[in-house]
Amino acid sequence: MSSVKKVSALLIAMMMIFTLAACSGSNGENKDNGKNEGTGNKGSTNTTDGAKGADTSKFVKVSYVVLGDKPKNGQFEKVLAEVNKKMKEKINTELEWKWVEWADWQTKYNLLLASGEAIDLITIGTDWLDTWGNAQRGAFMNLDDLLPEYAPQTWNSVPEEDWAESKYNGNIVLIPENEYTQWVNHGFFYRGDWAKEAGIAGPIKDWQGIGQYLQFVKDNKEGVVPWDAVAATSTFGGYAASYTDQLELPISTGYLPVFTTKSFDEKFTVVSPVFEDTFLNFATLMKEWADKGYWREDVLNNKNDNRSALRAGLSGLDQHHTQTFGGLRVQMDKDQPGSELQMFPFARTGGNNLTELSITHGGTSVGAHSKNPERALMAYDLIRNDEEIYHLINYGLEGVQYEVKDGKRVQPEGYDEAKDSFYADFWGGRVDKFEIPSVTTWDQLEETMYAEYDKIKKPYPYGQFVFDKTPVEAELTAITQVSGEMGPAITYGKAGDPAQAVEQFRSKLKTAGYDKVLAELQRQMDAYKKLIEG
Repeated sequence: MSSVKKVSALLIAMMMIFTLAACSGSNGENKDNGKNEGTGNKGSTNTTDGAKGADTSKFVKVSYVVLGDKPKNGQFEKVLAEVNKKMKEKINTELEWKWVEWADWQTKYNLLLASGEAIDLITIGTDWLDTWGNAQRGAFMNLDDLLPEYAPQTWNSVPEEDWAESKYNGNIVLIPENEYTQWVNHGFFYRGDWAKEAGIAGPIKDWQGIGQYLQFVKDNKEGVVPWDAVAATSTFGGYAASYTDQLELPISTGYLPVFTTKSFDEKFTVVSPVFEDTFLNFATLMKEWADKGYWREDVLNNKNDNRSALRAGLSGLDQHHTQTFGGLRVQMDKDQPGSELQMFPFARTGGNNLTELSITHGGTSVGAHSKNPERALMAYDLIRNDEEIYHLINYGLEGVQYEVKDGKRVQPEGYDEAKDSFYADFWGGRVDKFEIPSVTTWDQLEETMYAEYDKIKKPYPYGQFVFDKTPVEAELTAITQVSGEMGPAITYGKAGDPAQAVEQFRSKLKTAGYDKVLAELQRQMDAYKKLIEG
């Protein structure tokens, strides 16, 4: 557990000096009340394994918003029907899954929260879903009074220091996914067999090694795009992770990360990789890769599915995080026997800025306009703490989607991926205690990648940092627009001369208000340092 989590409740309260007022949905009363203003009266109905006194006499539907493309083979609906049989029996409730699909997902997600729609449960992530910004805008309900009564199992299982990292302006606005082990640090995936053919001995340790690999694919693998990249994928954050000691901040600037901190030793000093040689070096390298034909000429308009191309042997490179790699390695062993998929994690090059995952990378909030927050929390409590429901939502139907053999999930005989596959994209409350290891995850993941990370990892330092964007919201919006407008072309070597493009990008950031945002961010980081160091 990170030392950051040991901050006392008194110090947590001090964060009010630089955060806004609590988001809407709070009743402002003490915990003895046990419910939000305007909600149903507490009855005496006794539910199973949940809120013992909650009134569940009225049947209600509870929505759950998740990120991902809605499955189209009908299996999700079959599984959810089984889940809802149990929800109806236990708390007289039906779950409705709502999907924010990946096409333009950032915009859709934030618009949904801003719309005033009566969302019940919604997936959150402080380091990728602008959770604190949405909390600042009043998108989530305060849960301090509701959790102990309507989600008692979850309330009692989450340590006080983890609840402390789940607060905005002193109030709990999210339930952290704090009991699930995962690594979502990014890197490149490449074929080990082709790397050996290229004369690359051992794991690739830097971007120069990736370039050597891509050149070999270009020269020797007819019909293969070395990297069938799409412009929606930005890799500058990965380059900065490789060639600086800088740490990511839970602040979104759109396509490119504009603000970071200097290093783990100087974790409260705000800097920008964009205004250092790092960005010019990246832009120059990407122009070289583009000129060498490592991706398609029309990369900025490419809509291909690169991962499918990799699995089909038509692309030589992919990019995502370690959890994805663990599953993709097994798929590639089947699709391209002998390919021996490898991962080059971006943090491997420098080895000084790999931090443990924030416990609020995933989690769940209740929408500020939810009409049934009590029942929503009761449903969440069951998803997270009822093993049968948990397995249904995470794995599907036993005998259809999976069987358990020798303690691992396997696909049943006759399993057809197109017809039988299932996923729910539930990333809001997974727990290690109910996880069943799968043969579809590479069985050497822990002894290879995890073991490497354990040697260099550092505790996540920004779990309680909440950036108040109010003083610079217009400037931050303008910076994000510049990032989105110019970032893809620079990233994929299509912006002309790299030095000129970088200078123009920096100039536009300055015009957008970069200096003002930097000063405000540093001011708030200074206050956070005082909070943490006491």
